[in-house]
This record gives sequence, C-alpha cells and structure tokens, in this order.
Amino acid sequence: MSIVQVNNLQKRFGSFTALNGVDLEVKQGEVFGFIGPNGAGKSTTIRILLGILQATSGSATIFGKDVWKNAVEIHKQVAYVPGDVHLWENLTGGEVIDVFLKLRGKINQDKRKEMMERFQLDPRKKCGTYSKGNRQKVALIAAFASDADLFILDEPTSGLDPLMEQVFQESVLEAKEQGKSILLSSHILSEVEKLCDRVGIIRQGEMIETGTLDELRHLTRTNLKVVTKEPIEDLSRLRGVHDVKTEDREYSFQVDGEHLSEVMAFITRFEVQKLESVPPTLEDLFMRHYKNEQVWE
Repeated sequence: MSIVQVNNLQKRFGSFTALNGVDLEVKQGEVFGFIGPNGAGKSTTIRILLGILQATSGSATIFGKDVWKNAVEIHKQVAYVPGDVHLWENLTGGEVIDVFLKLRGKINQDKRKEMMERFQLDPRKKCGTYSKGNRQKVALIAAFASDADLFILDEPTSGLDPLMEQVFQESVLEAKEQGKSILLSSHILSEVEKLCDRVGIIRQGEMIETGTLDELRHLTRTNLKVVTKEPIEDLSRLRGVHDVKTEDREYSFQVDGEHLSEVMAFITRFEVQKLESVPPTLEDLFMRHYKNEQVWE
C-alpha cells in the first residue's frame, strides 16, 4: 500500500526548473531514503509534500489525498523534522514539545518521557540556550512521541553527536516495526544504507535511480584486494577493471559486476594467495553518479 505517491512532479521558478518529472513512492511500513547533493531538489520535493509549495504540474498524494488541497488534514498524521530547527526562544524544550504534541490531540506522557530520556534532553531549559543538536532533539522527540503514521525527516541528525545518531536510528527502526512509514532525506550515506529499505537518488531535479540496495548494487563495482605469488600482467587493461593500485604483489582494484567472472579467471593464473572481496556500498553507487561534481557542502 502506497502512503506517498508522486507522479511526474514538475516545479518551476520562473525559467528555472527545480523538479523535472519526479516519480517517488513510499510504501506502508518502509523507510525510503531520498538522497542527492545540495540543490538537487530534495527539499523542494519535501516542501511540496508538506503543502508549503504548489507543484507546477504532476501529482503528489499522501494517504491518497492531494498534498496541496488537503494539507491541513494530512498534517494530522504526519511528523516532520527539518535539518535546521527554529524554536520559540522563551519557551522551554518541554513546553515546545507539548505544543507540537497537542497539535495532534492527546499527549502520550509515557512516550514523551521515554523519548526525552533516550535523547538525553533537559526539558527545563529555554530553547534560546539550546545548541543546534539540542534543538534537533526537541523536534525528534516531538516527532517520535507522536502517533504519526508518516515521518518526513529532512537531514534530521544535523548537529547530533554519534551517540544520539544511534538513538535516532533505533527510533526509526522502532517506528518501522510499528508499521509507520518514513521518508528520510540524508547526506549520511552509511545512515541511509543502515536504515532504508529502498533508496531514490535525485540529480538536477530528476530521479536517476530508485530501488532496494540489492537492486542498485548491480550498477556498482565490487572492490577486490588480491595477493598473488606471481606478478599480474596487464591487469589494468582488462575489461571492467578500474582504479588499479599495486604494492609489491598486492593489487587493489574495482571490477564491474558483468566482468567479474572473467577477471577472476584471469587472476587465478598467477597463483592467488589471498583474496578479499568487499561488496559495493551505497556511496560507491552515489559517487559513480556524482564523481565529476562537488557533492556535499
């Protein structure tokens, strides 16, 4: 069952096309990773889903309802965490969390307390005294303490330390186990790889790859490290072999999946003494698309 459905979404600002035919689907009970460099169109897509921006053309629905026409109704079941949280400076963290939770009705005090303890937030301090990481914690606690059915998380761990990032990941997986759906936009590729069932990569306003990590990995290269008794001749000339590095008789290189068998057959001629194979990562796939561009700030 689709919770979020985006079809041929277009958004233009004057002569500039920010989104050009974006298709995106988030299913019930899944974590969907939405990745791309700054300016690729992630935040524009999310703002359209939140009903902040109106699409130029195409369609976008959440829970089967139009995101622009039914934004108020949709928001009752959606928890949103941006990458840069701004709070009321004269309210305490606890008061802000209560404001957010009351917008959805009854407050679950036990869940509120549990999330505050897990994220180690002092709710008595005023928000004006909070660091960026603590402001993120307020938004994350308000989201995960709610009974939302869809979580839209746009760079949600910005400013968090590694321990709190772990708490965030655990909270996402718990929400998934409860049948919730999560749209996660993140530049931390290891986080996306750990949490997400499917991944969509957006580039210059267009979706260029979408699928499970296993489905996408056929597009990446396997990393091999080989030690042989005899020197390997002409390794870099083989089809599908890239980035060969040699030290004595230890060779590190990448192989395109479709040429792996023939490369393995070739190197066995030189009496393999040690062989390490590392599966391709999401970062490998991502960098193949963006290797000629500056990806992140």
